[in-house]
Amino acid sequence: MSTLSPRTTTAVVAHGAGDVRVEEVALRAPEPHEAVVTVAYGGICGSDLHYWKHGAVGESVLRAPMVLGHEVVGTVLRAASDGSGPAAGTRVAVHPARHEPTDVRFPEDRPNLSPGVRYLGSAARFPHTEGAFAREVVLPAAMLRTLPGHVDLRVAALAEPAAVAWHAVSRAGDVRGKRVLVVGSGPIGALAVAVAHRAGAAEIVAVDLHDTPRRIATEVGAARTLHAGDTEAVAAVDADVVIESSGNHRGLASALRGATRGGTVVMVGLLPQGDQPVQIAHAISRELHLTGSFRFNDEIDDVIAALGEGSLAVTPVVTHCFPAADALEAFAVAADASVSGKVLLAF
Repeated sequence: MSTLSPRTTTAVVAHGAGDVRVEEVALRAPEPHEAVVTVAYGGICGSDLHYWKHGAVGESVLRAPMVLGHEVVGTVLRAASDGSGPAAGTRVAVHPARHEPTDVRFPEDRPNLSPGVRYLGSAARFPHTEGAFAREVVLPAAMLRTLPGHVDLRVAALAEPAAVAWHAVSRAGDVRGKRVLVVGSGPIGALAVAVAHRAGAAEIVAVDLHDTPRRIATEVGAARTLHAGDTEAVAAVDADVVIESSGNHRGLASALRGATRGGTVVMVGLLPQGDQPVQIAHAISRELHLTGSFRFNDEIDDVIAALGEGSLAVTPVVTHCFPAADALEAFAVAADASVSGKVLLAF
C-alpha cells in the first residue's frame, strides 16, 4: 500500500442513531483540483453529537453511513495536481463549505445563505457529504487555509467554530464600547466572548447553567458570569448586544429580557424545528433588533490571522483531547456540558 495514496483510512462513521463506529473506509483517488490532507485534530460539534444520538440533525436524516466531522486541521500530504492550493507539507485549516449552483435567490455577498452549499459531514442531501474525521481525507484545494507556522494545531482546530462566533458577533455591527451579553457559554458562546473581547466590547457578561463553561468564559474575556437560572440578574444586564448561543427557547427568552431597549439580539444557537414558546411581544415593545446568524463566509481567514497575531484568546476553550480510536468516549464527554468545552479527536 502506498503511503501517498492508501486505499483505506481510519474514520469515525455514523451508521444511525446510537451507532457511531471507528472503522476503515475507502479513500478515493483525488481529482486534479483536490489535495490529500493528513488530519491532526478534529473538533466535535453539536451536529456530530446529534447524528450520534438521533441519527439526524433537524430534517437532515442519515440514509446511509456517513463520515462525521467538519472542524479539522492537518497537513497537506499531496497537493492538488492542477497546481491550485497549498503545497505538500503545508499546515492547514479547512473551510468546510462547498458551493454549488442554485436557482434559488440569495444575497450574492452572503454565500452562507445559498441552498446550494454542501457542508462536510452533512446528511442534508443524498448522497450525503462525507465529513473529515479520518486519518487522511481528500478535499478540494479551495477549502484549505494555510496556517501561520507558530500556531499550535490544537488551537487551530478552533478556527472553524471561532469563525461561526466571529460571524455572529459581526452580525451585531461594531461592539466597541458596548455591553455584551452571551447566553449559553458552550464552545460557540465562549468563542463569541473571545471575539467580542478582541473587538473592544466594554463589558461582557456570560450566562450558563454550569460552572465549567462559565469558568472558560471568564478565561477568554467575560468580566462576570451569571447562572442561567437567575433570570432576574440576566434581565438586569441591560445589554446593548446579546449573543444567544444556547439553542433553546429558554435561552432565547433570557436573551430578549437581557437586551436594553433598542438593543440587538443575535440568534446563533440553532433552536429545534417547529414552533417555539417565546415572548416576542417583549421584542416588539422594546424595538429590539433580532437577527439570525448561520455558519460563516470568509471569517475563518480573519480568525486565522488573529490566531497568528495572538490577539484572539481561545486556548481555554479546548478542555479534552482523545485518540480517534476512543471516539465514543470523546462523544460522551462532549455531550456533557457540565464537564467539557471543546473536545478534540486526535488522528
